[in-house]
Amino acid sequence: MNPASLRARAEPSLFEKLDWDHSRGTWGMLLFIATEAMLFVSLFFAYYLLGRGAPQWPPQDLAPSFKFSAWMTLLLVGSSFVLEWANRAGKRGETGKARGAASATVLMGAGFLVLQFFEYRERLKHVQPDSGAYGSIFYTITSLHAAHLFLGMLMLAYAVLLPRVEKSFKPPHRPLHNASLYWHFVDAVWIFIIVLLYVIPHLAKP
Repeated sequence: MNPASLRARAEPSLFEKLDWDHSRGTWGMLLFIATEAMLFVSLFFAYYLLGRGAPQWPPQDLAPSFKFSAWMTLLLVGSSFVLEWANRAGKRGETGKARGAASATVLMGAGFLVLQFFEYRERLKHVQPDSGAYGSIFYTITSLHAAHLFLGMLMLAYAVLLPRVEKSFKPPHRPLHNASLYWHFVDAVWIFIIVLLYVIPHLAKP
């Protein structure tokens, strides 16, 4: 290896010359979350407006049950706590624990999707996506949320497989932290879904 190559390898990279900024990558994720949040806000307003113009909402006593959704909620809420523990372990330099907890979060997300499959299989016997406005908006909201959850699982799996799960001078910066932000967002969206699409229709029954 020639002396020029040795000097080039010894010189710090552009990222290493910069002072550490804890917001590296975070603002990009927050802006991405903001755009996705607007999508779900629009869908929630659509659900509200469709219901406001209907004589009965959900029609024909089709309010979804809590048979599967209650367990789905417990899984997602629990996954946020597990992921937060992973984040704290990563900050302490306990990479193995952070990877293990983040992997457990991915498995909990997979469990949520399995339960949603069984919920859909049962619910499709009573209401289909093409059976009217209610079926269309219900499956649109819940299936889009499932797609976002799957994306969050991919983000976390990618972060787990990286050499470093916490801050790095090379992109991606703070991969586990930024993937966690997206996961918590997906969890928060589900809370709105369970309240608006599941709980309120039961409370509104005469």
